[in-house]
Amino acid sequence: MALFLGLLFGSIGGVYLFLARREHSIEYLICGFVLVIYPYFLSNPLLIILVGVVVAAFPIARAKGWL
Repeated sequence: MALFLGLLFGSIGGVYLFLARREHSIEYLICGFVLVIYPYFLSNPLLIILVGVVVAAFPIARAKGWL
């Protein structure tokens, strides 16, 4: 389960890294890097989901003006 979640959030991180390169945004760069790296350090699936959703939602919330 943790392997699948790591793959899922790692691919979302890859998309964020692509967007960071395309839009020259430091927020996408940092969030993409964190999404790719953090599943290697966590083994609890619930914690992986929680951290992944929060980090993945951060740039979207900033772009919409919610933060």
